[in-house]
Amino acid sequence: MTAMEQHPETCVESRIAEIFLEFSRRKLLEQYWPRMRSSVESLTDEQVWWRANPASNSVGNLLLHLNGNVRQWLVASFNQLEDMRDRPVEFKERTLIPGGVLLGRLDETLQEAAEVLSRLTQAELMATYKIQGYTVSGLDAVYQVVEHFGMHYGQILYITKMFSGEDLAFYRGLDATGRAS
Repeated sequence: MTAMEQHPETCVESRIAEIFLEFSRRKLLEQYWPRMRSSVESLTDEQVWWRANPASNSVGNLLLHLNGNVRQWLVASFNQLEDMRDRPVEFKERTLIPGGVLLGRLDETLQEAAEVLSRLTQAELMATYKIQGYTVSGLDAVYQVVEHFGMHYGQILYITKMFSGEDLAFYRGLDATGRAS
C-alpha cells in the first residue's frame, strides 16, 4: 500500500501547501515585483517622493513600508530572527532616498522571502507565530504579505500612470475578451 493510499488526506494537504506557496512566490516575484520595479524605474527621484497631500504616502514611503512588511512577516518570522522593524519610520521618512536604492533594498528582502517560500513546510504553515502583536498561523502570514503587497503595488502603479499619462501595457497580450491571444 502506497503512502497516498494509507494517508490520502496528508498527501493532498501537503500538495495544497506546495501549490499555495508556489502561487504566492510567483505572484510576489514574477508578477508584482517586476511590474512595480519597472514602474518605479520610470519615475524621477522627485516623483518617487511626491505626495498628493500630507495624508498620502509617496512611492518612496510605500517601498520602505513594503520592505519592512515583507521582512517582518516572512523573513524574520520564519527564520526566527529578532524583529527589528520600526513601522512608523517607514511613513515618516522624507529624505530623498534615490528610487534605485529603495528598489535594491526591497529586491534583497524579496530574494530572502523567496528562499523562505521555497522551503516552508505544511507544518510551518500550520504553526502559530507572533507577528506585529498578532497571533497568526504561517498560512495567515504568507497570505497577509501577498495581499498587502498587492494593495500597495496597485497604489504605486496608479501614481506611475498619473505621472506618465500612459497605459503600463501589462496586459497587451490579451484580446478584447480578456483572453490570452
